[in-house]
Amino acid sequence: MDPLKKVIFSLISLAILIGGGTLGYALIEDWSAFEALYMTIITLTTVGYGEVHGLSYQGQVFTIILIIFGVGTIAYTIGSMIQFMVEGQLYQLLGRKKVQKKISRLHGHYIICGYGRIGRRISREFAANPLPFIVVENDAERCQHIENEGYLFIQGDATQDEVLQRAGIHQAKGLVTAVTSDAANVFIILTARGMNPKLFIMARASEEGAEVKLMRAGANKVVSPYTIGASRMAQAILRPSVVDFIDIATGRKNIALQMEEIPVTPESHLVGKALSQSGLRKELKLIIIGIKHDEQMIFNPEANTIIEAGHILIALGESPDIKKLELIAANKNL
Repeated sequence: MDPLKKVIFSLISLAILIGGGTLGYALIEDWSAFEALYMTIITLTTVGYGEVHGLSYQGQVFTIILIIFGVGTIAYTIGSMIQFMVEGQLYQLLGRKKVQKKISRLHGHYIICGYGRIGRRISREFAANPLPFIVVENDAERCQHIENEGYLFIQGDATQDEVLQRAGIHQAKGLVTAVTSDAANVFIILTARGMNPKLFIMARASEEGAEVKLMRAGANKVVSPYTIGASRMAQAILRPSVVDFIDIATGRKNIALQMEEIPVTPESHLVGKALSQSGLRKELKLIIIGIKHDEQMIFNPEANTIIEAGHILIALGESPDIKKLELIAANKNL
């Protein structure tokens, strides 16, 4: 039986026993409710204070029965409570050690600071891809939600060096700071950038003008959810067909069709070939809508564009074809 259920069951049994003992003394000996309750308590606890009044033969028999059942019930109740406390603390200790061991093995992961509405959504997207990540959250109630979701997390203040160290910032690939305070985001960026200069940092901006401050603090990219949301609502009215296309391409309306960025490794046989010779359009039925290289983006590349190692192909197509292209770009067997 579950330890918590055992505790509840034992407490209910003890309450029934006390109630039954009180009722029994009141009926057999014609005592008041308080006298009957007092006699029941001292009998069950075996403190030996003596009887409230002299007991009749029936009262003595009832007391014997009450002691026999009472001692066992109290022992069971105490044992259940001890088991619940010990097992609960042991489970929590072992659970956190297990989580910390998983965290210590992370490499090339992302750190999400803050588990509010934005942080929660980012976590779901990362988990769906999947992408290794860990959440840093200071609120105990939110940490309970994170644990229920099965995500790795650390409870603590993300502005503290020790907390980011526990999150593996030196081995991390990137950090997303999504707390509601722009000042806190700036402090997190400064702390993280000082600990890992190569870290990719994305920050959330809440107020107008905060983007500049966050970029100055060391963020690589800054996103304002309110600005993006307002712009999207306006575009849905001004250019509804364009917005519908974006929804389809990003998988919001059709999960079979997706847009993905795929890096080309030096070992891939795509290296040195023009787009027209790669067979991506004919064999995989993919559309290469862009190529990124050295922070420069080529939109709608021409057919004679040569694919080079390190290029990132922005491809649009069905999910199976996207996965095939990922294998080809990484020179892995289909």
